[in-house]
Amino acid sequence: MSETRVPEYTVSGGEWQELPDAVEDNLMVINMGPQHPSTHGVLRMLLTLDGETVVDNQPVIGYLHTGIEKNLEYRPWVAGVTFVTRMDYLSPLFNELAYCLAVEKLLGITDDVPARASAIRVIMTELNRVASHLVWLATGGLELGALSAMLYGFREREGILDVFEHVTGLRMNHAYIRPGGVSVDVPDDFTARVRTLLTEMPKRIDEFEDLLSGNPIWLERNTGVGVLSAQQCLDLGVTGPILRSAGVAYDVRKAYPYCGIEQYDFDVVTTDTCDAFGRYTVRLAEMRQSLRIVEQALDALPGGPVMVADRKIAWPAQLALGPDGLGNAKGYVDKIMGESMESLIHHFKLVTEGFTVPAGQVYVAVEQPRGELGYHVTSSGTNKPYRVRVRDPSFIHIGTIPAMTKGLLIADVIAAVASIDPVMGGVDR
Repeated sequence: MSETRVPEYTVSGGEWQELPDAVEDNLMVINMGPQHPSTHGVLRMLLTLDGETVVDNQPVIGYLHTGIEKNLEYRPWVAGVTFVTRMDYLSPLFNELAYCLAVEKLLGITDDVPARASAIRVIMTELNRVASHLVWLATGGLELGALSAMLYGFREREGILDVFEHVTGLRMNHAYIRPGGVSVDVPDDFTARVRTLLTEMPKRIDEFEDLLSGNPIWLERNTGVGVLSAQQCLDLGVTGPILRSAGVAYDVRKAYPYCGIEQYDFDVVTTDTCDAFGRYTVRLAEMRQSLRIVEQALDALPGGPVMVADRKIAWPAQLALGPDGLGNAKGYVDKIMGESMESLIHHFKLVTEGFTVPAGQVYVAVEQPRGELGYHVTSSGTNKPYRVRVRDPSFIHIGTIPAMTKGLLIADVIAAVASIDPVMGGVDR
């Protein structure tokens, strides 16, 4: 009777070319992903394992590439807002704000932006910070088995998204912040709606702390996981809650204030645990501080316009919220279509061609929920950007994964990556 031989296959090439070496060392190389858990997008991690212990972890990006930076070079300056808001889709208003601050700096109109517009920008972005942290808490809790945290986190976020929809017509990707101000003033009941949030949200954050902070499973899954020291953070360019969880009190809002945020009283919260639990603690505290800023901004909300007076820059339309969302107000349409040919021409020229921006380059940063979001914008003196280069914190922080996960068990990789709170829309822009 002849012996049946099992065929042998050899696979080589690409990232797997070092696989034979790993096999000789009794190591296993596997893919984790590309999939969604703990990444808010599509990330692939190439894990080298000794049993269940991570020996090496190489992140692979590019599965969500949108080409937004390149697209900006072919659109008028104002149209760029509709692109940048789609990068980090959990904090769209921060991308809009940083981009518009950079354009305003190139135009030399930073000090001309109305005080009311700046205050509205602060209120909307700080609410966006809370909404983003709630998604982190909800998804991070779900991945570690805390189903209640997921349900409650998304429930509380809905209240903030309702306010965004009431103001901008959209729950996300708003294109609300424009060069020179904001696209439309807030509705009359805006203050009352936000104050309701300010009354309810602190109680909900208390509930999260009661649910998780002393929970032995939550503590065991997060304490000592994903450790990154202060020196490692600084070496890798890390900012935001990860850096502050390592004891470094760096916050763009304090270091390089914008939109008059320096007039509001708030604290930069830090811990020194350097781990996933420390990042959890920092983000909960940051939600409280953001609510504190919003309350002060509401109390001091000035009257007046919400767009610069220069009609060669200001968005020409008079917008209003209708049944189909944000659009041109009927009275404005009646005027440009039936009363003033000059207004119609001006509207058409500014909407289709936009304004020109003096040649130059600037770098402007804001404190986004994940860290320092920077825009390096270059103008060649035309009506379109020459180059827009974005320093997205998620992109920087993906580079911490090898150091953060080496030596962990496979199950703890999920907790460590979740504590980074990466959004792949910002990574693969």
